[in-house]
Amino acid sequence: MALEAFDIAGRVSVITGGGTGIGRATALLFADAGAPVVLASRKAANLEKVAAEVRERGGRALVVPTDVRDPAQCQALIDRAIEEHGRIDVLVNNAGGSHSYPLESWTVDAWENMLALNLRSVFLLSQAAAHHMIPQGSGAIVNVSSGASQLGLPYVAPYGAAKAGVNNLTKTLAGALTPKGIRVNCVAVGAVASEGFVKEMHRIGRDPDEVGGSSNAVGRAGRPEEIAYPILFLASDAASFLSGETIYVGGGPHVPEML
Repeated sequence: MALEAFDIAGRVSVITGGGTGIGRATALLFADAGAPVVLASRKAANLEKVAAEVRERGGRALVVPTDVRDPAQCQALIDRAIEEHGRIDVLVNNAGGSHSYPLESWTVDAWENMLALNLRSVFLLSQAAAHHMIPQGSGAIVNVSSGASQLGLPYVAPYGAAKAGVNNLTKTLAGALTPKGIRVNCVAVGAVASEGFVKEMHRIGRDPDEVGGSSNAVGRAGRPEEIAYPILFLASDAASFLSGETIYVGGGPHVPEML
């Protein structure tokens, strides 16, 4: 009986960044749990691969190529989900990413691009989805943030600032929407061995697990599916008394050995 609270069968779920990494893992997990998934990212080829995986498992998947940096495309994504399914029950704001440059090398355009990708998209998509969730009197929004939001990391300064904004926006959205039946929470992740992170680490000549595990107790980078499970929890009724919170999923605190 208790496990019924984790059931999301039939709940229409929009997942951004759904073509790789955490987004792909979340899409497959949600599909296995019986949720129709709407997959969004810039690269249609990646989305089609994930959609095929979903369908092979007996699930339903709709592909909507979307650049979440574009406000019009954000609205079009929500509109397409409504056109196809008539409702949206879950929005997972997972799309995001960064590059690593010395602080002095970041340009204004690069700064604006990072904020549009990692922060503005969360607001625009949440606002658009809430327009449909409010009449339903139900819904769940799960944002994906980063441990960089709590640290001073000069090489990813715009990214860290944007993700700190996501943490705060989560509380703001929860304050506005939870009284209307819509819960808003956030998962802040440590280093995760997604395709983007692995590619970036290889670009700068570093081992992903060495970098990812240097500041956590587990001693390695996380795996995408290890983030998908907490997202499922926050999307489900098992989290019915949880809103406005940011949960850090990063492998536990690193404690230096005693000398």
